[in-house]
Amino acid sequence: MKLYIAEKPSLGRAIADALPKPHKKHDGYIEVANGDCVSWCIGHLLEQAEPDDYNEQYKKWRFDDLPIIPQQWQLKAKSKTRKQLTVLKKLIKQADQLVHAGDPDREGQLLVDEVIEQVKLSQAKKQQIQRLLISDLNVSAVKKSLQNVRSNREFIPLSVSALARSRADWLFGMNLTRAYTLAGQKAGFGNVLSVGRVQTPILGLVVQRDNEIANFVPKPFYEVLAHLSTENKEPFTAKWQPSKACEPYQDEEGRVLHRGLAENVASRISNQSGEVTALEQKQKKQQAPLPYNLSALQIDAAKAFSMPAQKVLDICQNLYERHKLITYPRSDNRYLPKDHHQEAASIIKAIAINGGQNDTHCQGADVSKRSKCFNDAKVAAHHAIIPTAKQQKSASLSVEEGKVYGLISRHYLIQFYPDYIYNETKAEITINGGIFKANAKQDVSLGFKALMGKTALKDEQILPPLIKGQQLQCERGEVIDKMTSPPAHFNDATLLSAMTGISRYVKDPEIKKILKETDGLGTEATRAGILELLFRRQFLRRQGKLILATDTGKALISALPHGLASPDLTAKWEASLGDIAEQQMSYQQFLNPLLVDLAAFVELAKNCDSNVFAQLPKTPQKRRFTRKTKPKTKSA
Repeated sequence: MKLYIAEKPSLGRAIADALPKPHKKHDGYIEVANGDCVSWCIGHLLEQAEPDDYNEQYKKWRFDDLPIIPQQWQLKAKSKTRKQLTVLKKLIKQADQLVHAGDPDREGQLLVDEVIEQVKLSQAKKQQIQRLLISDLNVSAVKKSLQNVRSNREFIPLSVSALARSRADWLFGMNLTRAYTLAGQKAGFGNVLSVGRVQTPILGLVVQRDNEIANFVPKPFYEVLAHLSTENKEPFTAKWQPSKACEPYQDEEGRVLHRGLAENVASRISNQSGEVTALEQKQKKQQAPLPYNLSALQIDAAKAFSMPAQKVLDICQNLYERHKLITYPRSDNRYLPKDHHQEAASIIKAIAINGGQNDTHCQGADVSKRSKCFNDAKVAAHHAIIPTAKQQKSASLSVEEGKVYGLISRHYLIQFYPDYIYNETKAEITINGGIFKANAKQDVSLGFKALMGKTALKDEQILPPLIKGQQLQCERGEVIDKMTSPPAHFNDATLLSAMTGISRYVKDPEIKKILKETDGLGTEATRAGILELLFRRQFLRRQGKLILATDTGKALISALPHGLASPDLTAKWEASLGDIAEQQMSYQQFLNPLLVDLAAFVELAKNCDSNVFAQLPKTPQKRRFTRKTKPKTKSA
């Protein structure tokens, strides 16, 4: 008997649908016509044991016990899914051949591997385990995947990487949450102060932004515009570019802070002649953005519909599992395999029938066009999120599902549209020794932008025809009074963008380089959940569309050392976990320095000055911290 082990029941049913019929449905598995069986996990069936599972003394939280480092790691069955684990273990023992069908990512690899590992199989049987990778739950796509199974041994490094991540998060989450909760207790705060490798730097980002805004002092600055005209009386404006001699009157961003200087320039150029001293005119092209990965989709949905990240993920899971209208949604990839191109016509037809985009847009797509997204070299375990070829009535989708499906459909459809083409002109005008610049863009062909709701360019002046050496007349100079403005508070879109582009917030060049090469803070699958966790733990709060830190969140960040509140640590971890997956680092090489860091952080918490918790609301310590009050530390 061959046993297929899926990550979730929906995937299990999709696999069974592609196997010989008739089927017999049993409790926790499906038997197909040839005697093979399909069963499933329900996410993680196993979880890391709690500290007091290792030793009863850890039920009470005490500094003297920290750091807690298991000598022999233990997993235990999740109580809610214990029955399914029993079914699965029995089937694994009976099976002659196992097929691992976890989701195509690091966590999906581990959660099936760890269940198989619970059953003491022979080495020979382990060596024969196959790996099935599925990213589209429609029958034709599953059948195609079934013809391309690989050896599960190829994915052992990926599983080791996930295991290292899981244990490292447990070590930091359990120990540092206890350490800083105990430190908070000393200052009169009676609730749990959870600390995590990813959640804490995200909180740190929000706290830092809130502090920047609170401490911001607006400053006036000044710009000078030259109102120019050609010999044919065609008007336009150009902006003054201060020379090096003006630096004493400018801030670090080059803004002029001295009004007298700006007024002097404006008076010197009024009623003066000018000359076009440099002119650059180019026709430029812009290619369509790549299809979505999860973070890019969450960012666009937040911008367009103010949807929180978790809601977008939940909707995507419905579109994938229930409606089967999109491919695997927890993808971090924005490319497609080359052979996927042959399905373009049927997918675009489905988009039109399902109401993903209107008929005119679908008919305008050129399916012979092959955009840069079709690139085998860029596709990893999974590919971009795109619509499937399944056709159904759009009425079966909720309004919000329709909105997200529409975004995914549009980003797929624009791969078959021409480039956006525009003319760009950059002119440099010299007036009485001063340099002024005028820029303009002009649409030539909207191309894919026609689907993005693009209209005529806004806030762009149209320059008259100019040639280098041309004489102009400056009718007058004008001083524009401006004020510096603080950075904006984070919202769902900008915070997700900050998490994926976290290198922008790091000064250390080595850390910045690592973060540019990784996917930022968290993973596609965990970012939404971690944000929700920070809201649930009352470290973050919403104010309309804005995301702000609470007093508790601010106090926690002020108490933590920089190494925990900044993204540096998780950057190093992600780089190392990637190296483990690529077999360039061992599990032990990753863990040993981490344990040294952990001991140092625990020591800092023990010696923490209770005054740093002054902002925390004083709460009665009603209970001892026991298993029920321990925070979950899955990937936060």
